[in-house]
Amino acid sequence: MKLLVNAVLKYTVGLVLVCLLMFLPAGTLSFFNGWLLVVLLFLPMLVLGIFLFCKKPKLLEKRLKSKEKKQAQKSVVAVSGILFIFGFIAAGLDFRFGISKIPAWAIAVASVILLISYVAYAEVMRENEYLSRVIEVQNGQKVIDSGLYSVVRHPMYAATVCLFLSIPIVLGSFISLIFFLPYPVLIVIRIINEEKLLEKDLEGYAEYKKKVKFRLLPFIW
Repeated sequence: MKLLVNAVLKYTVGLVLVCLLMFLPAGTLSFFNGWLLVVLLFLPMLVLGIFLFCKKPKLLEKRLKSKEKKQAQKSVVAVSGILFIFGFIAAGLDFRFGISKIPAWAIAVASVILLISYVAYAEVMRENEYLSRVIEVQNGQKVIDSGLYSVVRHPMYAATVCLFLSIPIVLGSFISLIFFLPYPVLIVIRIINEEKLLEKDLEGYAEYKKKVKFRLLPFIW
């Protein structure tokens, strides 16, 4: 029951907060792209949350954790949160004053990318039962090297980068995109810091790094 209450509370707060950040600056509820994002972002999240609660409650509990222990990671999370807040506000203001003109085909492509990113995210969760939101090495944790983990070492981060960069395009706002663009840089900082911990504390991770060369993007990094 505690897990259910926590999950519902965080989901509701996230939904309400995103709506307030978009529709208040927009000055109207007739912001089609805002509603499109709400459906694309929160409906799959709801489905995934229900599945995890029913089938993998321990993994859901890990995904709900948000308190980082290391200062570097706390800073990354804080900066990410600030950028997202300004990004959603910018999208609402952009719509209100009619600044950006993103074609419908680009919005459609971004919507598909967002959904594909969610599918990849769900697949990573299926493969890795140790997937926590905070950087830590858990008791009995093993290196996962199958599926998407055989392509890049951090497929979850790859999926979230694609997902978050598609958000401002779905919202039809180039202004919003400016605030979301630094996110990949923050992810790179997080990965570098995380791999130091994993190589130090997770048995077999050094060998895994030799086997899978790329961290985030195949053939690039």
